[in-house]
Amino acid sequence: MKSAYAYIREAWKNPWDGYVGELMWVRLQKWRREPAVVRIDRPTRLDRARALGYRAKKGIIVVRVRVRRGGRRAGRPNKGRKTKSLMVSRLTPKKSLQWIAEERAARKYPNMEVLNSYWVGEDGRHKWFEVILIDRAHPSILNDKNLSGVARQRGRVFRGLTSTGRKSRGLRRKGKGAEKVRPSRRSSFRK
Repeated sequence: MKSAYAYIREAWKNPWDGYVGELMWVRLQKWRREPAVVRIDRPTRLDRARALGYRAKKGIIVVRVRVRRGGRRAGRPNKGRKTKSLMVSRLTPKKSLQWIAEERAARKYPNMEVLNSYWVGEDGRHKWFEVILIDRAHPSILNDKNLSGVARQRGRVFRGLTSTGRKSRGLRRKGKGAEKVRPSRRSSFRK
């Protein structure tokens, strides 16, 4: 017998098929009209949120963030370059869109720390992520043995300490071929 979370997880594996896909079209129409960063009452994907550390208690909030898809859009210089050297196309950021979404949420709520985030939807122009934030000074967070250490990491999202930040920094790899990613690419380059 499967739990309710297992059914939610199963439905989100192929979100465009089944009932999640039908709900998605309605949701996206509404989300497009909302501000870029919106605090929400409860997570859209409860199974994913709980797996990443969300609990329905004081000191923890969930925020939905809209990020524009695609690479960086550069202005086109009008003189003094070869066409090849214009640096207009193929400008991709070093950060993933998910990391950018986490940073925007952290800037909107300066008293909170980013715990984690997950994808909830996309269309041709935008991607939406839900970011779990914890209040670094709340007693219920400070007394929680799993979250108190995270609360002490001031500005962790801006230092690439969240899961997606560590992924973008190449820290998922270990051993042979990954000698130059620790402690960071920059410090390894300077040696």
